[in-house]
Amino acid sequence: MRQAFLCAILGASIGLSFATGTRAQDAAAGEKVFTVCRACHQIGEGAKNAVGPVLNGVIGRKAGTYPGYSYSDANKNSGLTWDEATFTTYIMDPRAKVPGTKMIFVGIKDEQKIKDLIAFLKQYDADGKKVQ
Repeated sequence: MRQAFLCAILGASIGLSFATGTRAQDAAAGEKVFTVCRACHQIGEGAKNAVGPVLNGVIGRKAGTYPGYSYSDANKNSGLTWDEATFTTYIMDPRAKVPGTKMIFVGIKDEQKIKDLIAFLKQYDADGKKVQ
């Protein structure tokens, strides 16, 4: 009886972890998430600054430093480096993370979509070449 109870609890826990979206990062799913970013940003070989800066090599890059892009003072002086945690809080609500940013975007609230987006972004080095 106790063993059946423990198995039921374990099964429920496993099911709950799948239901709450604890799967790994998925770059292919992140490419789909990136479609909302494409309105302002480019990535990959030949990418150019547009409404927003090029996102090649963004994970690991100091905020406000992509060459040739006219960043807001708020972004340039934020002192941020785009690691996964910082990017996650930023992309959820850019204006809350960096008050005064030029980025007008409501944010992505779904944490799994953010993880997938990060996986997609991490595929590109600073030159826009795929590294994975």
